[in-house]
Amino acid sequence: MTSELAADGIGVSVRELRWEADGVVSVQLQPRSGELLPTWKPGAHIDLVLPTGIQRQYSLCGPVGERSYYRIGVRRERTSRGGSEYVHAFLRPGQHLTVAGLRNTFELHRATSYVFVAGGIGITPILPMIRQAESWGLDWKLLYGGHTATSMPFSDELRGCGARVSFYASDADGRIPLDEHFAHVQPGAEIYACGPSALLSALQDATAHWPAGSLHLERFKPRKRAPAADDKPVEVVCERSGETVNVEAGQSILAALDGAGINVPSSCRSGICGACETSVVDGVPDHRDDILSESERAANDRMFICVSRAQTPRLILDV
Repeated sequence: MTSELAADGIGVSVRELRWEADGVVSVQLQPRSGELLPTWKPGAHIDLVLPTGIQRQYSLCGPVGERSYYRIGVRRERTSRGGSEYVHAFLRPGQHLTVAGLRNTFELHRATSYVFVAGGIGITPILPMIRQAESWGLDWKLLYGGHTATSMPFSDELRGCGARVSFYASDADGRIPLDEHFAHVQPGAEIYACGPSALLSALQDATAHWPAGSLHLERFKPRKRAPAADDKPVEVVCERSGETVNVEAGQSILAALDGAGINVPSSCRSGICGACETSVVDGVPDHRDDILSESERAANDRMFICVSRAQTPRLILDV
């Protein structure tokens, strides 16, 4: 999950912008240095640093193995905090930007076959997964949903895949019939899904009878959680820094470390991007991220300190 990009990022320029659907534009980013960009695998995302200083995460959705440019897809959000609005209103070919934080918290694992599920802009991390599955010669199918046919990006690319792709425009076809598609367990198959929270929650319910570890999700927004009323202060020992920091109830570990002058890379600060991944030396984390699987949580060897806390009064972290 570690980044292959320098800490301060890589300078890129906008190579091409292209309309992919109503309200969705794809952006190709090429390195200004002329050198090849770092390698990446399906499921990877980057931090795009805009001239305004705004930093947002976007999944890479270009050809697998392509290093002369990165491609991302950006939907114009009605409630944009400035990221997607800037991309759509002001970004133009030739403009200089910075790319940082190449990470992969949604890595595609080898399986006997795949079922991919995407909702709207959630198709972006799935596109390279499909290409990877094809290059491996493995069977796959895609269930792709959106509000309308014209709002579903990269549909033209996907129509070339024939019957393997099932499109569900909810205004005409209704929602993806998840219970129907996942009623019967497919031995050896793994499910990869990205999209709105409602879709992912419904998919979890529809696949509850599938073997543990079959379902892999990526969220663009954290799940809504009720505030934890029983948070207690925790003592965090920073093994490499030699400091001990007291984290108050209601304060994140990341914020407490920042206040003590201990720098840990971070980006989303909501438990979805993976930038603040920290190794746990001792103690039991209280995992509150939207990244780790149940088996990964049970290992208690790493945590995301922007949102997660501790089940024990003391944590020793490798920072």
